[in-house]
Amino acid sequence: MYQSMMDLWYGFGIALQPSNFMWSVFGVLIGNLIGVLPGMGALTTISMLLPLTYVIAPVPAILMLAGIFYGSQYGGAIGAILLNLPSHPPHAVTCLDGYPMTKAGRGGAALGITMMSSFFAASVGIIVMIFLSPLLVEIAFKFGPTEICSIMLLGLLAGATMSRGSPLKGVAMTIFGLLCGVVGTDVISGTTRYTFDLPELADGVELGALCMGLFGIADFLVSVNRTTVKASDAKVSMKDMRPTRAEMKQAFWPMVRGTMVGTLFGAMPGTGPTITTFIAYALERKIAKDPSRFGKGAIEGVAAPEASSHSKTQVDFIPTMSLGIPGDAVMALILGALIIKGIQPGPQLITEHPDLFWGLIASFWIGNVLLVIMNVPMIGVWVRMLQVPYKYLYPAALFFICVGVYSTKNSLFDVGEVAIFGVIGAVFLSLDFPVSPIVLGFVLGPMLEENFRRAMLLSRGDLMVFLNRPISAWFIGACSLLIIAQLVAYGRKIRLAPKLREPAELIAE
Repeated sequence: MYQSMMDLWYGFGIALQPSNFMWSVFGVLIGNLIGVLPGMGALTTISMLLPLTYVIAPVPAILMLAGIFYGSQYGGAIGAILLNLPSHPPHAVTCLDGYPMTKAGRGGAALGITMMSSFFAASVGIIVMIFLSPLLVEIAFKFGPTEICSIMLLGLLAGATMSRGSPLKGVAMTIFGLLCGVVGTDVISGTTRYTFDLPELADGVELGALCMGLFGIADFLVSVNRTTVKASDAKVSMKDMRPTRAEMKQAFWPMVRGTMVGTLFGAMPGTGPTITTFIAYALERKIAKDPSRFGKGAIEGVAAPEASSHSKTQVDFIPTMSLGIPGDAVMALILGALIIKGIQPGPQLITEHPDLFWGLIASFWIGNVLLVIMNVPMIGVWVRMLQVPYKYLYPAALFFICVGVYSTKNSLFDVGEVAIFGVIGAVFLSLDFPVSPIVLGFVLGPMLEENFRRAMLLSRGDLMVFLNRPISAWFIGACSLLIIAQLVAYGRKIRLAPKLREPAELIAE
């Protein structure tokens, strides 16, 4: 412990060097700004600024990219809560209850809980990185294709049943996401699948296009006839951001549980922050006394996923830097930046480049403090964005969406994908189908397939490998319990349904 504290003190010395500090501040400022803008996100921004890393030293380059990453997490939550536009896939879950809270006049409270949850979870994640890095790396080495496949399956099942409404609709949307995820080139055989002879689909459906279409364009199409702004959207001052004592009490344990979920999944290679937010949300919904509140403005539905996302973001650097296994596309870009600078990620990185590792950890704390200081007085500015007339607000959002998606690969085809998924999302929303499980199926589907096929190759086609390996067996057991719980709940609902309906309704059937 003493050695870890000394290493952390050394890291603060590195992070507070003028050049390193300047680039770290630049990263968090740009990340926060880009995160707020609809249609923009960390992936797009890091892609655009990646060439900048060629001309600056390795430490400030990585500090800048990391600042953009977790800075966009803060900004993305603001956009998701105020505008129902997640610029980063994990914030799709925050939309479910954050945006209804805004429509109910509690957007400030939702943002306040988000700031508290984010800073608390990030601090816990940083502490985990400091004291448990060797242990977490050792655990991460135990996860092979079988374990990763099992945890992906658990994430899909939890996400399919976490949305309000019929679980069958959630399963249907998850399957739709899985189908979208298999479009493109098969990573093992190299053959193209479901591309309809379109070369643009050889690399698969663009994640940004799918998210912005389902959440941005679809919301615009569904609400296109709205001409007035609700009175509850106006006059939200800075003090409104302070949650009540009851709201803080209600959000405390979900915040703690979300942090634990994010920390646990952060040590697992190959899992991005999206699965953590879905599982954290599903966990809160399952243990809630009144699950019907979720999706209608439950503050637990904001605190838990945001806490899990931020703790995951911090801890996710452990498998990325120590094992060279990125958790998502953003971490893959940061991994690429390390390689560009001649730094080989792996177990020896901490000893060979202590200035980079400990400087990065210290910059996390500095950056998160800066984000809280910066966002607290500016929350009123973000909230006042809702006072912009609808006829100006959403066309501007559509513009940023198109610019953000186009700038990723400079392709108009991706803009067309946004339009298509926007129409599909509008149809699903009008039929009361949840669209969030689509994102989960899309993200986890390819990883599930790839790791399942690897597990089958290693076991020579023996499915019992999922039960013979202890860690995998635990996750399979959790999947079984989740399915049984859903069947029991469905059977109970069927038994109670005739008692809740009027006799006339039964006769009419």
